[in-house]
Amino acid sequence: MSEQPLLNVSEDTSLGKVEIAPEVIEVIAGIAAAEVDGLFAMRGNFASGVVEKFGKKSHSKGVKVELTDNGILIDLFVVLNFGVSIPEVAQNLQSNIRQTLKSMTALEIDEINVHVVGIQMDGKEGSGEIAE
Repeated sequence: MSEQPLLNVSEDTSLGKVEIAPEVIEVIAGIAAAEVDGLFAMRGNFASGVVEKFGKKSHSKGVKVELTDNGILIDLFVVLNFGVSIPEVAQNLQSNIRQTLKSMTALEIDEINVHVVGIQMDGKEGSGEIAE
């Protein structure tokens, strides 16, 4: 397992230092994303799917955090509800995640990239049109 460096948060080291692991940023971003209307689900990998089958919720599912020299990059992989405005929901995701991370960690995020990997079709809407 590759270990990413911790993020230094505090400037004043007289009492000690405060560091935040990238996994914490993933969890905060995942919870902030779940609060946005129009989001159906976050796309995870096979391991997160197996973990959820055993009853443990994976809040970092669909979130990838990368620490670079330029700053913090966040990639979201989302499935949206059918009929929502994709640019509007994506912008709401970006602003909610940025605001939540700023208030909880005081970190500035360089980029938040939203990757729409699917649309959840609701079976109720299509049935009325097909019946004609």
